[in-house]
Amino acid sequence: MATRKKTNARTVGFKPGERNVFLHLLTACNLACIHCYINPSQHGTATLPKETALEWLRLFARPDRLTNLVLLGGEPTLHPDLAEIIHAAKAMRYTVTVDSNGFLFHDLLEKVTPRELDFLSFSLDGPDPEVNDPIRGDNVFVTCTDNIRRAVKKGFNTSVIYTVSNRNIDHLHRMPPLLVELGVKRFFIQVIGLRGKSAAAQPGITPNLQVEPERWLRIVPQVAAEAAGRGLHVTFPKVYLEPGDVFECAGRVAENYFIFPNGRVYQCPLCEDHPIHTFSIENNRLVKRDGINEDRFFNLSIPEGCVMNKLLQPDNIEYLPDGTPRHCISCCLLKQEISLNP
Repeated sequence: MATRKKTNARTVGFKPGERNVFLHLLTACNLACIHCYINPSQHGTATLPKETALEWLRLFARPDRLTNLVLLGGEPTLHPDLAEIIHAAKAMRYTVTVDSNGFLFHDLLEKVTPRELDFLSFSLDGPDPEVNDPIRGDNVFVTCTDNIRRAVKKGFNTSVIYTVSNRNIDHLHRMPPLLVELGVKRFFIQVIGLRGKSAAAQPGITPNLQVEPERWLRIVPQVAAEAAGRGLHVTFPKVYLEPGDVFECAGRVAENYFIFPNGRVYQCPLCEDHPIHTFSIENNRLVKRDGINEDRFFNLSIPEGCVMNKLLQPDNIEYLPDGTPRHCISCCLLKQEISLNP
């Protein structure tokens, strides 16, 4: 019988001065995923011109400090100048990740090299077409996995994001063997957010995509450990704090900027369906907004944990008969990592 490899699990705390920039280059997409968080009424429908994108990147660049840049959409490879934007971002000393649905438009793999793109991340929500395609679209599984193979063969560091929902959680355990076969290095297990289409779900009409806490806790950590035992570096959100854990909000410690083409800049992704962004970009300048916005709540302390979760999606919290919350909800940016012991 094979010996199970030992893994190392840890909660990744927020580091003072840590910087992450999530730039949505456009909101357009060739797919219509059932859990898409893009909200055109709040995020706009524009595509950033190349020069505007570069000006905005200069606003957040810190050559003397590590800044992680994630280029997003919609589908970012629909942007005709994505390769040039990647080149420019590397010259500004960003570490660069592109999050793609796997279609890789405009021959991206021919226009950038693995030295210029730190990670190429693919969204895949099932281990086969029967699970993935009803969520993401017809023929998406085959296209995405074919392009993962192409990227791996060319030497790109690849990762896969799996958004867990009631539609696919029972198939999560089938993902690690597939990812090993594809040559993927990192596996991101993501919790579905109540934003965009998920937030608009109507009971009895739109299927409830959220996973119950006990089901998440029973399945996700176990699959993450199994995936790590196969050599994958696994990251998943903490979601529920354990007794003795101290709640911490990323907005108090780290620098996270979620930027949309209409100039809105959020610090908390839970807020993205609402006009309560901390900053806006006006005439290529970052402007702090007045009024009651998301940042006014980051320092509040409540038994439920995340204040924004309590304010924006209170139905997501269960209470015991004595009125105390069944679970303390962590900051949505708090992650757990599992990998093989060095």
